[in-house]
Amino acid sequence: MSNERRGGSRRESSGGQQPRRPDQSGKQGGRNFRGGSSAKSRAQANAPRRKPAQPAEQGRDVHVEGGVRLQKVLAQAGLGSRRASEEMIANGRVEVDGQIVTELGVRVDPDTAVIHVDGLRIQLDQAKVTIALNKPLGVVSTMDDPKGRPTVADLIKNREERLFHVGRLDADSEGLLLLTNDGELANRLSHPKYKIAKTYLVTVEGEIFPRVGRELLKGIELDDGIAKMDAVHVVQQIDGFAMLEVVLHEGRNRIVRRMFDAVGHPVTRLVRTRIGPIPLGDLKSGRTRVLGRTELGTLMNAVDL
Repeated sequence: MSNERRGGSRRESSGGQQPRRPDQSGKQGGRNFRGGSSAKSRAQANAPRRKPAQPAEQGRDVHVEGGVRLQKVLAQAGLGSRRASEEMIANGRVEVDGQIVTELGVRVDPDTAVIHVDGLRIQLDQAKVTIALNKPLGVVSTMDDPKGRPTVADLIKNREERLFHVGRLDADSEGLLLLTNDGELANRLSHPKYKIAKTYLVTVEGEIFPRVGRELLKGIELDDGIAKMDAVHVVQQIDGFAMLEVVLHEGRNRIVRRMFDAVGHPVTRLVRTRIGPIPLGDLKSGRTRVLGRTELGTLMNAVDL
C-alpha cells in the first residue's frame, strides 16, 4: 500500500504545594539581570518542539503487512476510542515514522513505529512509565545507601516497575526528580547534547548586586571548569537573604551551590522546580505522580525522540 494512495503525507499526588515564593515586597524583587530571561521567554524555551512531518509522497511507505491497524494502536495507547482515533487519522493529525497518514487501512508495527499525534510523541509501550518525584530534604538520590540514610527507593516502594532516577539532587536539596524505566529516555535526558534546562528556586546569604548576576551568566571558574547560568532572576531580597530563580543546563555535582559559593553567597535552601518542560507544580514533598501523555510527549520531543 503506497503513501501516494493514502493521500499525503495515574496521578498519585495527594496534593500539597510547591515551595512558595515570597511576595515582591522585598528589596529589588523581580529583577532580571542582563542575559537572563523573562517568564515569557522561559515559557517559550520550554515549549514542545514540533517535528515537521514530511509529505508522504516524498517518504517511504509506512504500511506494514501483517501489522496492527493504526487506529487500534492509538486506541490501545489511550488516545480515545477507535472511532475517535479514526477521526484523528482522517484529519491529518497522526504521523507514523515522520509521515502524515490519512488512510484508515494503514497497519503498523507497534514495537518499532514512531507515532506522533499533533506533534507529540506517543508512548506505545505500556510497560514503560515515567514519574515525577518531589524529593524531600535528607533523602539521598540513590536506590541504596551503605550509610543507611533514607533513599529515593524508599519513596517508590509501592511501584512494581524497576525505576531509576534521572540526574541527582544532594541530600540537602529538595524538589523535582524524574524516575523512569525507559532507558533511552533516561540516557538522552542525561546527555549534555540535548541541553535540558533545569530551574531552581534558591535562597542565599547576602544581597545580590547586579555584578553578581552578570558573573553567574558570564561564567564562574570552578575546580572542574567554567560553569555559567542561562538565566538569573531575583525574586526577593530582605533581611540579609536573597531568593532567586536560576536556570542552567549544567549537570555537574552540586553545581548551583558551588557557583554561589564562588561568588560569596552560600546557599541556605535549594529547590528544583522544573526539568525541561516538566514542572514540579503542586506535588507534595515525598509524593510522586505519573507523567501524563502530553507531559511525556513534550519531554520526549525535548530529546528528539
